[in-house]
Amino acid sequence: MKITLPTLILCCLFSIVTRAQSQYAIKGSVTDTASKLKLTHTSVVVLNAKDSTLKAFTRAAPDGSFAINGLSKGKFILLLTYPGYADYAENFALDSVKKEYNFGGVNLLLKSKLLADVIIKGKKAAIKIKGDTTEFNASSFEIQPNSKVEDLLKQLPGITVDKDGKITAQGQTVTKVLVDGEEFFGDDPTLVTKNVRADMVDKVQLYDKKSDQAAFTGIDDGQKTKTLNIKLKEDKKNGMFGKANAGVGTDGYYEGQLLYNVFKAKMKFSAYGTVSNTSKTGLSWQDSQKLGTNNNVEAFDGGFYITNDDFNSGGYNGEGIPKTQSGGLHYDNKWNSDKEIINTNYKFSNMDIEGTKNVQTQNSLPTGIINTNSNEKFGNNTWRQKLDAAYTIKLDTSSNLKFTIDGTTKHIDNKSDFDATSFRGNNVLLNNQTRSLTNAGDQQLLNASAFYTRKFKKVGRTISVNLSEAYSNSDTHGLLNSEIDYYNTLGLPDSTQTINQFKKNEITSSVFTSNITYTEPLSKTFSVIVNYGIGVNNSNADRRSYNQNGAGLYTDLDSTLSNHYKLDQTINQGGAIFNYKKKKTTFNFGTKVAAVNFKQLNEYTGINFKRNFVNWLPQALFQYKISQQSGIYLNYNGRTTQPTIDQINPLVVNTDPLNITLGNPLLKPSFRHSLNASYNSYKVLSDQYIYIGGQYSLTTNAIVNNTVTDSAGKTTYQAINLRNKRPANYYFYGNYGRNLFAGINGGINININGNDSYNYVNNVLNESKSQTYGVSLNLRKYKEKKYSFYASAGPNYTISKTSLQSQINNNGRGFTSYGQVQLFLPFKFQVSSDVNYGFRAKTQTFSDNYYRTLLKASIAKTFLKQDNLKISIDGNDLLNQNTGFNRSAFGNQITQTTYTTIKRYFMFSITYDFNKMGGGAPQKK
Repeated sequence: MKITLPTLILCCLFSIVTRAQSQYAIKGSVTDTASKLKLTHTSVVVLNAKDSTLKAFTRAAPDGSFAINGLSKGKFILLLTYPGYADYAENFALDSVKKEYNFGGVNLLLKSKLLADVIIKGKKAAIKIKGDTTEFNASSFEIQPNSKVEDLLKQLPGITVDKDGKITAQGQTVTKVLVDGEEFFGDDPTLVTKNVRADMVDKVQLYDKKSDQAAFTGIDDGQKTKTLNIKLKEDKKNGMFGKANAGVGTDGYYEGQLLYNVFKAKMKFSAYGTVSNTSKTGLSWQDSQKLGTNNNVEAFDGGFYITNDDFNSGGYNGEGIPKTQSGGLHYDNKWNSDKEIINTNYKFSNMDIEGTKNVQTQNSLPTGIINTNSNEKFGNNTWRQKLDAAYTIKLDTSSNLKFTIDGTTKHIDNKSDFDATSFRGNNVLLNNQTRSLTNAGDQQLLNASAFYTRKFKKVGRTISVNLSEAYSNSDTHGLLNSEIDYYNTLGLPDSTQTINQFKKNEITSSVFTSNITYTEPLSKTFSVIVNYGIGVNNSNADRRSYNQNGAGLYTDLDSTLSNHYKLDQTINQGGAIFNYKKKKTTFNFGTKVAAVNFKQLNEYTGINFKRNFVNWLPQALFQYKISQQSGIYLNYNGRTTQPTIDQINPLVVNTDPLNITLGNPLLKPSFRHSLNASYNSYKVLSDQYIYIGGQYSLTTNAIVNNTVTDSAGKTTYQAINLRNKRPANYYFYGNYGRNLFAGINGGINININGNDSYNYVNNVLNESKSQTYGVSLNLRKYKEKKYSFYASAGPNYTISKTSLQSQINNNGRGFTSYGQVQLFLPFKFQVSSDVNYGFRAKTQTFSDNYYRTLLKASIAKTFLKQDNLKISIDGNDLLNQNTGFNRSAFGNQITQTTYTTIKRYFMFSITYDFNKMGGGAPQKK
């Protein structure tokens, strides 16, 4: 593989940083004063003498010896602690003359023998382990003036933050960040980490947050979320803070942001607004998913979830150039002795996206292959608003009631123009298509729930009731104009198909679910949880296509492409789960049984389908806590998935006339077995973490596609149930990291995933096998007030083939790397740079190698006493190589996509942070 400029830059920067490390060190040994026993695993902590912040830590070896390398020159405090013994503290200094300090043999005294007039004061612990919670004391870490929570997190052992703000803790992804135990702007962690000042933080708590039901009953249901809780200092809970940012760039790029926060005791009010065309949308991935279209309802496990409609579009996914205006308000408060809590958010987003896209597809058939090259020009506008609120009231000492509600309105106005050309395997022209598609409409979404919990006098006996309602309405309309030229086997013109239609879709769904759960302790270690619930889903899909009449008006209903379909579903579900818990072991098992009644009515034809199913939903969980920071986890569950209304609806969908979708009212549910396993271990003092996880699943009676492609290249898709074959999916993930030397933390990540999938192609069963293997190494270090760096790189290899065309595969190797360096220079200057390199080798399907190097750089200077005014110049994609790119394989199709995306620009920005918390601005250390 050729060496690129970014690779050389990373190597040079890493060399400079590592050479900058002074080899200052300490060593010694620890013994008992009286018995002279070697005190194994004694905690050895080095603190900065100036402010008692943490500098380094380790544990004594089995022979009582200890050593810490990679220190810098300066004045420090050595702190030795061992259970049952008095703490030992000694001041020392390292300089150019004395680079190593030998403490020799240090004798510790038992507390019972300590003289009354001898007092040794211990320092405030930097890290505490309290049960399943790891707590970091923020004051023990160096906090730069005006730094944010994200900067603090980068210093905490076992926690990394990537370029996009994604947080990984002890090898697992953090998906929720709370402030004083409450959500802050919903599920968007970056609004906390990138905006709340680090000097306001007292503690950072890391733990696995259980589901509301599991937290209440005490019976683990396997639903856990890796969570960070940012606890604020008491004197920082009153006042206001925020920031304003404005940037103007070359080629018309711009961005601006305003964030304002008011905290008063337990009340928090926040507001923010953003404008940009640089992909800063203001919404997290989770919220983008929540605000997506919700036209279809799928049932599983006796419940329901919402899926997207093909005729709609969602949020920004990196394709095109976005212009975004977004904002939001947040309010939460506690009162009445914390018996009542409210948390509410309002958000809006207006997004315009314009761009182009090229898609190259290879379609494998029993008789050969079809290669298609498609170009698209698109322009999409989406306006969204969302209001949500949660209110909790503690009714008495044993019962609580929680109400949640959220409502979303959405308006879309989209337009796409396509041209596509397909060739037979012998490179003879098959067809050529031009197509224009417009779509506009409105959607309303409302969700509401009530959750009541009560604990009885007998420990472990509880009851809870959960009621929820979800309503969705979507009304869209648009125009389809298409012209397709077909060619014979010699590549000569054969025929032409023209379509000019107006389409109107109105889809409504109402989903009610209920569940009552009762837990009863059968003994000190054994308990049972019994539940029953009823669910009702009423869906109504009215889809109509109109042709033009003689006057050019769209009034002629095309009955072959229109129907009015109703789906009514009732589910009665009950079950029992038995739970065993003793000391470090938790084991539970059981099953739920759901009786499902389907009623399907086609209003146009009067055809009525009625079906009844009984679904078994077994589950089992085993968990063993080896220690507070290590454990083994196994989980099995079986899940029945009902067909969606679009899969059942016997309607021909021709929005792409060369790819027709046809519903199948005879579809039956599928059943999926899923087994999850994981092992985790974390050692605080060495900052060593191991996380190994994997999943294997297989599906019986799977719902798969049956595709029929005719000689003209037109393909019809219909969902059918697969017999005698079981599709399987699996993945394995391993993450290991620890302190290496000179304060550098290193790690290795291993990823393996694959699947065996099936589909029918022209009535011939096609089996697709795909596996991807990847490994990467990473290094990182943070040196307060001097520099920080992070580097990650590794290869990957993909194996992909189908049974229809076994002689052709899409096997290919790849390589990805990422590096980031930040330097703190004199006179309050900061220089930073990050580089992202990607390589995809050519395959039998795609004849070209793909390279992309994204290089960014920034220079900034801060002003004022608190460094709260910053001027910066940023360069994006300095090598001008950013090209939207993706390769994928699914079923009998292999696809490569390239698209318009944000490329090189330079931006001048001014950022002002304001803070009046706790009676004034914080003092610089």
